[in-house]
Amino acid sequence: MTFPKDFYWGVASAGHQNEGDNSHSDIWTLEHTDPTLFREPSGSACRAYDMWETDLDIVRDMGLNAYRFSVEWARIEPTRGAIDTAALDHYEQVVDGALERGITPLITFCHFAAPHWFAASGSWIGPEAPDLFAAHCDRVMERIGDRIGAGITLNEPNLEQVLQSLGHMPPEVETQKKAMLAQAAKDAGSDFYYAANIIPADDQELLRDGFLRAHRAGKQAIKARRADLPVGISIAIGDEIAMAGGEERRDAKREKVYDFWLREARNDDFIGVQNYERVWHGPDGEVFPEGPRNGMGTVISHASVAGAARYAHDVSGVPVLVSEHGIQSDDDAVRADFIPAALAELALEVDRGTPIFGYCHWTLMDNFEWIFGYGAKLGLVEVDRETFQRTPKPSAGVYADAVRRYRS
Repeated sequence: MTFPKDFYWGVASAGHQNEGDNSHSDIWTLEHTDPTLFREPSGSACRAYDMWETDLDIVRDMGLNAYRFSVEWARIEPTRGAIDTAALDHYEQVVDGALERGITPLITFCHFAAPHWFAASGSWIGPEAPDLFAAHCDRVMERIGDRIGAGITLNEPNLEQVLQSLGHMPPEVETQKKAMLAQAAKDAGSDFYYAANIIPADDQELLRDGFLRAHRAGKQAIKARRADLPVGISIAIGDEIAMAGGEERRDAKREKVYDFWLREARNDDFIGVQNYERVWHGPDGEVFPEGPRNGMGTVISHASVAGAARYAHDVSGVPVLVSEHGIQSDDDAVRADFIPAALAELALEVDRGTPIFGYCHWTLMDNFEWIFGYGAKLGLVEVDRETFQRTPKPSAGVYADAVRRYRS
């Protein structure tokens, strides 16, 4: 079982979740809105904005050759039209620092968080949104586009549909979400207020169409700067399994949650797959088999990432980047067992002919997991919440050993 020689072995992270003090963003605004759906504010996060060299050293020492991270639009353009060149300087330093360590940067142009001014003046459904996002992409490409390995325009534009399908957005959460967004709009003097991962159920299609326009405009801007750069979008996607009589329900779930973006990816260079669960469908609904469960409440499945990658390629017809895959668990021994078993399944999928060109484990370090705050643990590295000292977990060594074997 082998992976291509030029396969990207990496980890993934996101600016708002790691950098800290992203105070000009829409997410920061919502964290501090009263009422708020967020369990706690992000605050200093992991101080990755200052400690990026330490983090790149960890990636290098694990023997990885790729690092997926986001450039934070709210840092680069904190107020409309005012560009912070120091922020662009920073991301250029990170890109060059990665390359110096033999690590290819894989850039996400928007990992959920956008500027507060953008959310307050139309957000992703505003008529100017595609042009504003395209200008951000162009700005970033002008500075670092010649030194990156791939570009992801948007992260998980279908996240809310996935969470709803898994039952993670019950009616009381929807009520709290709407109250928070309504208050944020009032505070901003706007008619409405959205963030890319905080969307009421009734507005899903409206925002989806806005994301589509932004993705296409962003991709066009990226390609205008560098036509040869692989560009795609990353979606959240489960491995949907039909038991006897469950095919119709499985297919309906796929059509509702994934297929819109998989069909759009036919026009892109790749599709980013972000997988955390396998779901079983019977004739009367979901089936919940016995077995150990992850922190999200779903049964642990080593084969889910391979199945999700296969389906994503079958529909889109383009190569696959596993841009996120991991497991939420407070017990790192569970993660250490999970990683090599999942990679073995992915290797089998590569051998079957599915074109998969990279794998980025989510995530490098325990971080701010959006509305769930700092309680959810998905990192290969532990972060002391007071000193911010990084301590690799045993799972980091397990992943490094697996990559070493596959690369040898």
